[in-house]
Amino acid sequence: MIDTHTHIYAGDFDDDREVVIARALEAGVEKMVLPNIDESSVEPMLELSRQHPGCCYPLMGLHPSSVGEDYVSVLDRVALWFEREKFCGVGEIGIDLYWDVSHREEQEEAFRQQLRWAVAMALPVVIHVRNSFEEVWKVLEKEHRGELKGIFHCFSGTPEQARRVLGAGFFLGIGGVVTFRNNQLERVVEETGPEGLLLETDAPWLSPVPFRGRRNEPAQLIPIAQKVASVLGIPLPSLASITTTNARQLFRI
Repeated sequence: MIDTHTHIYAGDFDDDREVVIARALEAGVEKMVLPNIDESSVEPMLELSRQHPGCCYPLMGLHPSSVGEDYVSVLDRVALWFEREKFCGVGEIGIDLYWDVSHREEQEEAFRQQLRWAVAMALPVVIHVRNSFEEVWKVLEKEHRGELKGIFHCFSGTPEQARRVLGAGFFLGIGGVVTFRNNQLERVVEETGPEGLLLETDAPWLSPVPFRGRRNEPAQLIPIAQKVASVLGIPLPSLASITTTNARQLFRI
């Protein structure tokens, strides 16, 4: 299987990162996609990718929560990384209106600019949406002319929103939330089928049941996959095969 969204380069893993990776491989999580957060996370992310070629694959982008008044100059510096290194996508990008709405316009502009990078470089995008689906969709409608592809990371929207995302050619990223009680994701998963899904942990955050309250890690993709397979009524190996193919084709890994 492929964990399509994990931040194992983060400081949360400094004491046991290699053990965590070994545990993931032993569990059957063979590849991990690493979305960037901000300028400070670039070097740790790239170093981990160099240490584990064929296992860890970096993305480049500026997380919406890292967008501030100086976003233009920050994006200029982030863009230079695409000239120096190889990335398998643009991310993690989007709009986050949960914690702070003071830079909403800047977030929208940064999102728009990074979508244009993705089109220019023919790279997939990993889109962060939190309390902002309609805002994200408004930008996408203007920028998406059939050239964009990617994932709505940690999808937690309505079935109607899921249909819009899938209709535009994007995948739904399904993480630990699907294991929580009283979530509407089960209906979304059931209506979508495995062909429209990708699996992710968002480690070190959003641990699935029964690990809630503890640090998340790529090996914990297994209970997420088990839950999704159960909802769909298909064997776990079938789900693993289909979602792995989805990820391989999207990121070309």
